[in-house]
Amino acid sequence: MSEKQIHEQTIEELYAEAQEHTINVGDVKIHAKRMGGKFRNLKWLSNLVWIVFFIGPYMRLGDRQAILLDIPNRQFHIFNLTLLPQDLWMLSFVLLFFAILLAVVTALAGRIWCGFFCFQTVWTDVFTWIEDKLEGGPAKRRKLEKAKWDLSKVIVRGKKYSLWFLIAFFTGMSFVAWFTDAYDLWVDFFTLNASSTAYITVGMFVVGTVFLAGILREQTCFWLCPYARIQAVMIDDTSIVPSYDVKRGETRGRIMKNKPAVEGQGDCVDCNQCVAVCPTGVDIRGGQQEGCIMCGLCIDACDAVMEKIDKPKGLIKFASWDGIMGKEELPLLKRPRVWVYSAILLVSVMGVVIGLSGMESLELKVLHARQPLFVLQSDGNIQNRYTLKVLNKQNEDMKVKITVDDSEFKGLTMIGVEKELVATHGTVTPVTIFIKVPRRNLTVTSQPIVFSIEGKDKEGNVYKSDRESVFIGPKR
Repeated sequence: MSEKQIHEQTIEELYAEAQEHTINVGDVKIHAKRMGGKFRNLKWLSNLVWIVFFIGPYMRLGDRQAILLDIPNRQFHIFNLTLLPQDLWMLSFVLLFFAILLAVVTALAGRIWCGFFCFQTVWTDVFTWIEDKLEGGPAKRRKLEKAKWDLSKVIVRGKKYSLWFLIAFFTGMSFVAWFTDAYDLWVDFFTLNASSTAYITVGMFVVGTVFLAGILREQTCFWLCPYARIQAVMIDDTSIVPSYDVKRGETRGRIMKNKPAVEGQGDCVDCNQCVAVCPTGVDIRGGQQEGCIMCGLCIDACDAVMEKIDKPKGLIKFASWDGIMGKEELPLLKRPRVWVYSAILLVSVMGVVIGLSGMESLELKVLHARQPLFVLQSDGNIQNRYTLKVLNKQNEDMKVKITVDDSEFKGLTMIGVEKELVATHGTVTPVTIFIKVPRRNLTVTSQPIVFSIEGKDKEGNVYKSDRESVFIGPKR
């Protein structure tokens, strides 16, 4: 319903709508009234974030997908960055960052994630928008729900479910496309050449999306989402959340044409519009509840009614409980939890930055043989055995030259690297080499030794990596 249509409704019509609406206690499906307003527009804009989910897999970088989570080959390609299992320790810092960020947002402004960005909320909003366009407003939808199945009902419901399943199918395909080449996926899927995992995953997304966003709707938020349970302990009287101004609104009472308002009556006219537009059927006038996803739609509804009766807006608004009650609010920087959360956020960001800055496209690890630590040969040489593991993070194989710093070792001989090593892309290539040093040239039992590798890609870019180990000989 547009803002113009809302303003054209009379108070009597709003009261008539309120008679048909019941508070959600979980036994009936919620058919929320759709109306325009500031927060409705903000909600649509925030929903656009999920466009990235649908178009992201189709971005290309050269001859491959720009972002590809290649689990079978254990490689995550994010534009020019390639992450291998060895780098996924950084994922813990990324998850920590977003977990604490969610806690920070909740502590300061409540369940903003739920109201404006959560995939369950967004998909449910789209599904109910389709339902509203095809079946009509809440009263018509309830009537159709109770009506017997005839041809007109089959046609309307058929259109609705067809669009729901189409959106759910695109959702499943988009999810799978992040893990395999998106363009190949569409061809393989409809030529029956896709993997069984792809078909099963898309099928699960189709069923899950329709069931959760189309059938369960707000019940998912009430009974399946753990966030609804824990958010109550994450907000306090200083959190900015949708709040009903009790002092101004009470005592609530209805207004009638050509009749003066009752003395002492508050600004709330008990039209129930704030409840009618709520996606979860919450009555915000009863205070904060676990079903409130803080989308602000009740504010739009209340402001529209206040305009209609020439009262100031803001009877319901984003505010802290302390602010509503006229108490002095603690400044943001004086709240202990803000500093604790900020410190954890800083640590997680630093962890990711340090990890990314220390990443190399070509990495070397050196393992010294433990049994035996050294071999005394008949010609007087001391031999040590090493296993070199070369990790090539490029998207193509690379020829690698292995060298050792022999400035501290006179007469050093290296065996096993007569030819350049071909380091396979996206994996570890091991090679065993032997280092020989004449015993007479060793001055200590254990002496540092540095191995180096150098490779060049097709564009001529040179990659290097060094690793220090030890050369062990007999006791002097």
